[in-house]
Amino acid sequence: MVKDAHVVITGASRGIGAAAARTFAEAGARVTLIARSRAAIAELAAEIGPRARAAVADVADARALGAAIGAAEGAFGPVAVLINNAGVIEPIARMTEADPEAWGRAIDITLKGVFHGMRAVLPGMIARGRGTILTVGSGAAHDPREGWSSYCAAKAGAFMLTRAAHLEAGAAGVRVLSLLPGTVATEMQRAIRASGMNPISQLDWSVHVPPEWPARALLWMCGPEADEFRGAEVVLRDGAIRARIGLSA
Repeated sequence: MVKDAHVVITGASRGIGAAAARTFAEAGARVTLIARSRAAIAELAAEIGPRARAAVADVADARALGAAIGAAEGAFGPVAVLINNAGVIEPIARMTEADPEAWGRAIDITLKGVFHGMRAVLPGMIARGRGTILTVGSGAAHDPREGWSSYCAAKAGAFMLTRAAHLEAGAAGVRVLSLLPGTVATEMQRAIRASGMNPISQLDWSVHVPPEWPARALLWMCGPEADEFRGAEVVLRDGAIRARIGLSA
């Protein structure tokens, strides 16, 4: 399914991104790991081995991200799969108290970063008549949470970008899908818990799924079994979906 394919993962230094890097490499893909943390992605790339390449870039910077993806294509060939995973939950604050610069920075990363990634790979995918773009979404796109105005707005926008990209490129053979992973045991959940704001911060750690689950879901989404979700969401909380992927109930 992805053997020898070039897969680019943003926000690859930890959490779902790092788990996806390992999962796709184990499936035989060549993975480009993009993040701002040079040390973290270099360490992960070294762990994975020659099938991994680290590229430092800020997804909020369209030129930097485009250059990183272009250089990656020079090393590993055309991008077959882009996983838009980079995102931030901060600032966790009510709208009346949120710092406007921090709020805008969150939009730059979590929403505009998705557009920048899509914009970098879509021309090549359309020209080749194939390719897959996966975006890690969130229930926050549909259900507002106190203190999460930037995250909710960004994730709602990212889902609309999925639908827009499908509308514009789906007929050319490009597969564009979103994953709604539910709550995942990552550093983001630690920040949410520390904030003490809204009911999500009160969830017991045991209810969060491991990052390997959404990573496996992303791999599954690259295959024809997920074609019914083009331009839409795969909801990992759905027991039927988990069964199709081969995850525990």
